[in-house]
Amino acid sequence: MVAICRVIGRVMAPLTHLGLVPPSHLLHHPAKVLFSLGPMGLAAPPLPPAASTTLPTPVMFHTAHWWSAHVISLGRAVRPRVKSLPTRVHLEITRDPDPAGPTPIRQDPDPAGPTPVESCWDLDAYQDALKNSEGPSGDNHFNIMTKDKEPMVRSFHLVCMITLVVGTIIQFSAESEFAVNESNKGLTHVPKDLPPKTIVLDMSQNDIYELHLSDISFLSGLRVLRLSHNRLQYLDMSIFKFNQDLEYLDLSHNQLQKISCHAITSLKHLDLSFNDFGALPICEEFGNLTQLNFLGLSAKHLQPLDLLPIAHLHLSGILLELGGYYVKEHETESLQILNTKTLHLVFHPNNFFSVQANISVNNLGCLQLSNIKLKDENCHILITFLSELTRGPNLLNITLNHVETTWKCLVRVFQFLWPKPVEYLNIYNLTIVEKIGKEDFTYSETSLKALKIEHTVLYTVLSEMNIMMLTISDTPFIHMLCPQATSTFKFLNFTQNVLTDSVFQECTTLVRLETLILQKNKLKDLFKVGLMTKDMPSLEMLDVSGNSLEYDGHNRNCTWAESIKVLNLSSNILTDSVFGCLPPRLKVLDLHSNRITSIPENVIGLEALQELNVASNSLAHLPECDSFSSLSVLITDYNSISNPSARFFQSCQKIRSINAGNNPFQCTCELREFIQSIGQVSSDVVEGWPDSYKCDYPESYKGTLLKDFRVSPLSCNTALLIVTIGVTGLVLAVTVTALCVYFDLPWYLRMVCQWTQTRHRARNTPLHELQRTLQFHAFISYSEHDSAWVKNELVPCLEKEDIRICLHERNFVPGKSIVENIINCIEKSYKSIFVLSPNFVQSEWCHYELYFAHHNLFHEGSDNLILILLDPIPQNSIPSKYHKLKALMAQRTYLEWPKEKSKHGLFWANIRAAFNVKLTLTTEDNDVKT
Repeated sequence: MVAICRVIGRVMAPLTHLGLVPPSHLLHHPAKVLFSLGPMGLAAPPLPPAASTTLPTPVMFHTAHWWSAHVISLGRAVRPRVKSLPTRVHLEITRDPDPAGPTPIRQDPDPAGPTPVESCWDLDAYQDALKNSEGPSGDNHFNIMTKDKEPMVRSFHLVCMITLVVGTIIQFSAESEFAVNESNKGLTHVPKDLPPKTIVLDMSQNDIYELHLSDISFLSGLRVLRLSHNRLQYLDMSIFKFNQDLEYLDLSHNQLQKISCHAITSLKHLDLSFNDFGALPICEEFGNLTQLNFLGLSAKHLQPLDLLPIAHLHLSGILLELGGYYVKEHETESLQILNTKTLHLVFHPNNFFSVQANISVNNLGCLQLSNIKLKDENCHILITFLSELTRGPNLLNITLNHVETTWKCLVRVFQFLWPKPVEYLNIYNLTIVEKIGKEDFTYSETSLKALKIEHTVLYTVLSEMNIMMLTISDTPFIHMLCPQATSTFKFLNFTQNVLTDSVFQECTTLVRLETLILQKNKLKDLFKVGLMTKDMPSLEMLDVSGNSLEYDGHNRNCTWAESIKVLNLSSNILTDSVFGCLPPRLKVLDLHSNRITSIPENVIGLEALQELNVASNSLAHLPECDSFSSLSVLITDYNSISNPSARFFQSCQKIRSINAGNNPFQCTCELREFIQSIGQVSSDVVEGWPDSYKCDYPESYKGTLLKDFRVSPLSCNTALLIVTIGVTGLVLAVTVTALCVYFDLPWYLRMVCQWTQTRHRARNTPLHELQRTLQFHAFISYSEHDSAWVKNELVPCLEKEDIRICLHERNFVPGKSIVENIINCIEKSYKSIFVLSPNFVQSEWCHYELYFAHHNLFHEGSDNLILILLDPIPQNSIPSKYHKLKALMAQRTYLEWPKEKSKHGLFWANIRAAFNVKLTLTTEDNDVKT
């Protein structure tokens, strides 16, 4: 396979300089170039001609085989797969300014037979392709019919196609360095400073009137020379004797009247058309041009043996310009052309047809006539002229360009060609100069398979033709009559006309029709379109895209031909209700560029649907396959889908291609599952992934590819979030509880509660009761186990010094709570004496008294604590909950009771010093004591 492709690449490379490869603007976009390889590997079907000489045409050439470069422009309907290359390609060129593209790809109704419109090889297109290194340009759309081959053949075609494109690009880039363009610069002679390595030289559209040997003899590598549209009157062909590689020579559109012959054996293309030759400029030396492929000539008179010197050459095409042809009335000339497959005759554009010549061609396959001006009186001249040309059994294609005729004459031409072996008839730029009247037409047996007419208006004569295929496009065609008898039509194409809803209504004679294209017309009611098809039992493919179709869905049940399998409703104004008016056995449905906002869940009758295109609508949700059990291809790009459901891939088990890109995705938790589901399917299933799938909201993620969007699983799982919060709260509660128990927080809480209640009662006490003085010098707090020392030592010693002592057993008020009594005693005492010992540490009430006394210290702002250490207290014996006691012993000075009697005096002196202040004490009977 690699070797074969290398051979093909080598064949293509030398032809680059001839312009016989895809044009440069296509080489920069190899995805748009398809080399169509027929069953033999190199063969391809013929190409149709352009609508006029100015209409862009495909680049093509003819050597031992036909080659063609097809520019493919497809709409957003059902799109072809790269892995499914066609074995036969039918190409129609129609003017189509709408960028939405043509009808969907459809199967050839007769896989073994011809494509719907076959045509002669257009010599004008051939010449333009060769002359124009930039290649054709324009906005033509091509309708393509394909049928798959076996996978191995498809792979072979793909490999060869890539090899051809890459090889051509490399060769084109290399040789473009040796191309010189001096066209349209007002030159009167050949420039002297041309690069010696020039391969392609273009000096067309100038005023050069003579050529000399010295002008180009030094260009030894010259292969292409274009000198068209100059003022040459004489040419000596021997000036090219040093240009041994010259293959392409264009001398058309000059003023040549005579040439001096010289054989240029390498020449493949020679164009002498549109000059002022009296007779055909054929020399004996032309017989040596064994590689000649194309020959363009001009003449005012014809002689039978003018072409005898080249009779042995096998030419692919001859262009014969007869614009200046003239003979006297009733005189007839003849010309015999022995070997050519294609003949293009160009007549004077402004003169009525008057060529009375018998031109016979052996093995003629394609005939093209341009500039035919007829009236009823000279119609027979054209028919007579065609009589000789159409004798051969091989003439299958006839193309008529720029025809001006009466209706009567046109019908006569149709009647003449009807029984001929011609299979494909194409008419472009047809003008009817008089009123269309009724003309008799005999529909006998015919070989005609397809008729294509552009830029004209025809009715009855077309509807009654017993042919299989008819195309009338880009024409102000307002109606098409229903055939009177059962029609043979299988293919009808009325693209870009002005047909209305009345077309083919109640028409029962189109029983064999398989393909009907009504694209870009004036259709408005989908209900009537369905009625139109109900009497077409063989209809499989219907294209009504690019109209203004609507369906209201109120009280009307649509009726369709049950045989319809492919339906194109794109580029209309249909809404959600369209799903209630569809054929029951559809397999392919195109609804892109409408006004659909949602697909109803209760859609019925579409179980067989395999491909659905709803792109460029206003869908808010990705449709599921509950109503489309056979769906395998879905196109939903350019909609308003923000949160596609992850359930899509579960409901659409048969899906093998989905395109949901270019939608305003909201990158939230809901989208996370859809992204994960995409990751679980094959990369070939999701078209445009990941570049066409971007976040639109929130702003922080805008423009981010969905594959790069990340979000925490915890924030997207409500149950997991609740469990996490619950567990965290529980752990925190357990921890706090443990700390509270460890630090005896309940004890402190109780103390705070008691303190708060006491303070609250104090606030509720009248002001005059709060305005009082102290009643005691000291409040003594001690353990009951230390009461003997307190009563026998401490109290007597202090009271003999007139220090009034408050003791709980004699001063607590009955009826009040212990805590309240403690607080009252502390507040009514100037000092609080705490007798510390291991017994004190073990007493909870002692700790309460210490706590409140310490609190009162900060509350009153006074130094009212006296600590007496009766017995040593080890630090490790103090419970951890008594951290306040530890702090007081560490921060405050305390008096230690000495065991030696001799030290008791100093101890009591320090005690009395703490009370060495005169205080006014108030007794409970309000007696004042100092």
